[in-house]
Amino acid sequence: MAELLKSGRINNRLLCEIATHENFTALMTDAEIYVDGIATMRFQDINASLEAVRAEIQQKYQPEEEDTTLKALQASQIQEEDYFCHVTHKEWDAILHDIRLAHEADAESAPDDSSTLKIIADVEKAMRFPGNALDKFCYVMCSQLQISYEKLTEKERTDLKNIMKKSGIYKDSPLGSRKR
Repeated sequence: MAELLKSGRINNRLLCEIATHENFTALMTDAEIYVDGIATMRFQDINASLEAVRAEIQQKYQPEEEDTTLKALQASQIQEEDYFCHVTHKEWDAILHDIRLAHEADAESAPDDSSTLKIIADVEKAMRFPGNALDKFCYVMCSQLQISYEKLTEKERTDLKNIMKKSGIYKDSPLGSRKR
C-alpha cells in the first residue's frame, strides 16, 4: 500500500476523502461480511426454507408453474452476491456523490454545463439579432467572451467588426464568404 501511495498512480487525496467519508465504515463492514462469508449460512437457511415451502405447495396442490404463490416464494429468495452488490453499490454512490459535490467548484473539476450547448444557444440568439452576418458573428463572439454586444457603443461595434473581418475564422466561415 505504501508503494502504491508513493507511486503517484492513484489520486491519494481522493483515496483519503473516500476513507474518511462517514459512509466508508459501513461500506467496509458490508464488504467484510460478504468477503468473509459471515452471512452466507443465513442466506442459505432463508432460501432453503422458502424452497421447502414451495416444494411442499407443489407436492400438495400441484399448481400451475405460473402460480402467483409459487412465483412469490421463488422471488423471495435472496442471492447473497446480488444483495451485497446492491448494498455496497448504494454506499459507493453516496460516497462518490458527496465527494463530487464537495469539489464542484474546484478548478480541476469539469463544469456541469456544456460549452457546446452554450455556443448553440448563443448562435440561435444571434440569428434573431437584427443586422447583417458580420453583426451576428460579432454578437456570438461577444457572447462567448461574456461581453454584452448590445451595450457596446456604435464606435466599439464598428471597431470590433473591422477587427473581426481580419479573423481567419470569419473569412473561412459561410458568413465571411457570402460577400465573395
